[in-house]
Order: sequence, then C-alpha cells, then structure tokens
Amino acid sequence: MKIGLICLLAIAPAVAPMAHGWTYTNLHPSGASVSAGFGAGGNTQSGNSNMSGVLRAGLWNATASSWIDLHPTGANYSESWGASATSQVGYAHIGVTTHASLWTGTSGSWVSLNPSVALGSVAYAATSTNQIGNTYAFSTVLASMWSGSAGSWVNLNPLGATSSEAFGASSTNQVGYATLGGVQSAGMWSGVSSSFVNLHPSGASSSRAHAATGTTQAGYAVIGGNSHASIWAGSAGSWVDLNPSGAASSTIWGAADGYQAGGSIIGGAQRASLWSGSAGSFVDLQSFLPASFSNSVARGISTDGVNYYIVGIGRNTATGRDEAVLWTEAVPEPGTILVLGAGLLAVARKRRASRK
Repeated sequence: MKIGLICLLAIAPAVAPMAHGWTYTNLHPSGASVSAGFGAGGNTQSGNSNMSGVLRAGLWNATASSWIDLHPTGANYSESWGASATSQVGYAHIGVTTHASLWTGTSGSWVSLNPSVALGSVAYAATSTNQIGNTYAFSTVLASMWSGSAGSWVNLNPLGATSSEAFGASSTNQVGYATLGGVQSAGMWSGVSSSFVNLHPSGASSSRAHAATGTTQAGYAVIGGNSHASIWAGSAGSWVDLNPSGAASSTIWGAADGYQAGGSIIGGAQRASLWSGSAGSFVDLQSFLPASFSNSVARGISTDGVNYYIVGIGRNTATGRDEAVLWTEAVPEPGTILVLGAGLLAVARKRRASRK
C-alpha cells in the first residue's frame, strides 16, 4: 500500500495546472498621458508614466493608486525597465548622458551605475544581488553587470564579439546576445565574459535571450524572416520553438517559475501571451482585457508565492493611449498535490476492488 501511494504521488504535479482565470488591473496612474509596465519582482511592478510631458520611472504595488514616482532630481527623463522583489533598474538621462540606474523604492534612493569609462548605459533587469544591462563605450555596446555601484561594473562582452547586450538574469546566469561573425546570437553568461555560451539555434538568422529563470533561458529566434518565441536549457541544441499555431511571429520578454510571458502577432495585432514551456501551452492574455484594448504585450512576470503577476502594455482605444496593465492569478495551494494524490489513490483502490 505504501509503495502504491508513493508511486501515485510521484506522478502527481507539484502544483495544479493553472486554470488561467487571470484578473485584469489597469495600472495607468492619474494625471499620466501614457504609461507602460516593463518589469516585475515579487508583488511590485516597474515602468514609466508621462507626466506633464516628462517620462518618469516609477513602480506600482498592483494598483494604479499605488504609483510611486522614481524620477531622480535633475534628470531630463527616466524609465524603469526591470525589477526584483526589492529593487528597480532602468536609466535616467542627466545632462547629455544616459545613466544606468538603480532604485530601492523611492526617487531619493537613486544610484547611478554608469561606469567612468562609458559614454552612457542602461540597466534592464535586476536580481537580489545584481543589475544587468549594457554600456556604450569604445564606439560599441557592451553587455554589462553591476552589483550596486558604478565601480562594480563587469564587462561581459565575449572575446571575438563586436557588440553585445544583456537583458535578463536568474540568480546564477545573465542572458542577452553577442554579435559573432556578423550574427546576433542569443547567449548566456555566468558572471564573466569568458563564460559566454552561444545559444543560437541552427537555421536561425538571428536570436536574442531576454529573460532567465532557473535552468531556462527565453527570448526569440528569427526563422524564415519571422521571430519565434523561444526557450533554451543552457545550450543551442536545447532550443524549443514556442511560436503559437496561427501566429505570424512571437517574442518572450519575461520568465518566472516555469512560465514565459511576451507577445504574439495574431490576425495582424499583437496580443499579450503566456506559455509554460511549449507552443501548445499558449494562453492569449489579451482575452482577459476589456474589449477596448486593440493590442497588448506582456513584458514581465513574477510571483510572491501568493499570486502570479504579469505586467505589460495595452493600447486602449477608448482613451486613445497606451496604458500599463497587470494580469494577476493566485498561485495554486501547495496542498493540491496531497488532494490529487488522495484522489489517485482512491481510483487505484476502486480498480483493485473491481478486479477481485
């Protein structure tokens, strides 16, 4: 009996499949002419809003009224492109220089990450310890990593690459692309330039990785002239094409907890999209938005253990503007596995009884 129960629990999933009953929240803050959500970390979302003609970095805590203005004093304009559970990253344009930027929840916490050797820089993603992006130096763009200060800058540009950019990170890896032999090739690093792993799949004309989580890297590969949402598991040969049936093209921008978020061109319009590791797992997130939204894209995904949060941008024809939007769904209860295991055990008992 014990052996049977163990076997039944072994085939039960750790959590129940997501029911995809996503709840929509409009994050557009009062007084903004346009807004956009780009990053997600824990239960916070980062992005920007245009206030009185000035693009201003900011963050939300899942409601429009929770908007916090991160725009630093003296900046011409700013944007936040990524977030962890405790920090936000992006850039602030000050004078004539774009500064990769780090915040921890307030405008006064702003830190410039721009290295002294750089003409400018941008940060796109954050983990609990690092910030990921690029610097403009020596007449090229270089994939870069920081650990909280301008002086901590690490040049990730691999040997032989004419340019590179880093867009995402997990706790152990950084992802982006490097231009090798004239081809933009998706790649992965583990903290130093020499660790670069080329993820470019056979048959693709170009590729980029935008996000990483656990052992998965996500982005796109251009196949037959169209971008295909893609994931990898640490090597070029592990490439999986996630382009949904009926989509002209697709791209992944964010990844977390086994899920990938991005956009797909379907019927001539971009629709926010969600996957869980295969093309067949595609979920049309735009279907959860009001009918007034004509286009949308998902840019970041995170979880705080209670909910999944997907942040992005939608074109609202009712207001005639782009608006930051949020999709939320509860994380399945951990006890689901026990319930499912008990159910499977009951089925097995009935089958044994019917054979007697």
